[in-house]
Amino acid sequence: MTDIEAEFVEARGLRAFLARPLGGSSGGMLLLPMITGINEQVREYAEDIAGTGVTALVWDPWHGHSAEDTPREKLVEWMGALQDNAVLAELNTLLEYAFGELGLSKMGVIGWCLGGRLALILGGGDPRLANVIAYHPSIFAPSPPNHTVEAVESASRITAPVMILHAGADTVMSPETFGELQSALQNRTAGASIIAVFPGAEHGFSSRERHTNPINADAYAVSWPQVLRFIGDTLPRV
Repeated sequence: MTDIEAEFVEARGLRAFLARPLGGSSGGMLLLPMITGINEQVREYAEDIAGTGVTALVWDPWHGHSAEDTPREKLVEWMGALQDNAVLAELNTLLEYAFGELGLSKMGVIGWCLGGRLALILGGGDPRLANVIAYHPSIFAPSPPNHTVEAVESASRITAPVMILHAGADTVMSPETFGELQSALQNRTAGASIIAVFPGAEHGFSSRERHTNPINADAYAVSWPQVLRFIGDTLPRV
């Protein structure tokens, strides 16, 4: 495990969490959290990635708040107000910070739940990304009013290698939508598609809160090492 440093930073006017190997790296990942925001587990995700020799920069959807200080009901309300275009503007600001101030030469993106959907959208619009990883992405049908960018269509335009970690018992993304996502990825003309399905696992199975169900805990235990290897295979290390 590589020695790392981790702290909250200001990135071109945005609050973010940064974890990186001591001395920096040439490859990085942009992390897009689930509804919890940058809570302890999301910081651990970033530190795990940094420990492999890859910089991790975490978007803060709630601008200083997280599940550690905000009731879930309020987080759900905020999630319903997230506008795709405004979010994409923030994510592009963080990418520019990564390529600029952090001096990274390659960037990938990984997201969980709401962040998984956003990772697919970002990946479909930015050919610079070296990989796109989506943990149980929250793709609703029909789409809520604030989801103005079509995630499945965006996924069809991703040119980078993609990894999807799908919850077999997902109650957010329907089997029909999952089939459409699979087809969109597999019919691309470029980019590898790795789609892992975890039968019986629930939406959000990577969240520690759901690990009282051993199926979810086992799915996360199997999937996270695969994700770290995929990151290492698609990005330069220190």
